[in-house]
Amino acid sequence: MRTVTTVPPSFPESAANRLLDVADKERWQVMCGDAEHWRVGMYSPVDASPADIHELEWHDCPELFLLIQGRLTLLVFDGGAVKELALEPLRPVLITAPHNGFCPDGPHTGLAVVVERDRFRTIYRTPEEWAAAAPPTSSRP
Repeated sequence: MRTVTTVPPSFPESAANRLLDVADKERWQVMCGDAEHWRVGMYSPVDASPADIHELEWHDCPELFLLIQGRLTLLVFDGGAVKELALEPLRPVLITAPHNGFCPDGPHTGLAVVVERDRFRTIYRTPEEWAAAAPPTSSRP
């Protein structure tokens, strides 16, 4: 298990009222945000199957995922088991459980927008560690 704390400002300075560049083949790219409130990033996992994923992350705040391109599936530890949640284009999902993602068509073939707080704590554990630890049932510590 490891813990990471994200503190504001946790995003790059971005020009307002201008198109932002999305990096190609990046797992996670924080794009912009509002200090002490929110940040937005682009998520495109390199993992291509559940077998590639060895760690799930849990934040002490919810995250909103919105698939905008390709296919992307989240592994979510829910109800004591790891479940697959295939994202659907332009259909947002609010995630509060331990999770990670993969692109079933190959590395970086899916792309989602993610909105989260600008200040939060993340706990990383293997699925087995989550099962043994009785994971949180909400995004509140």
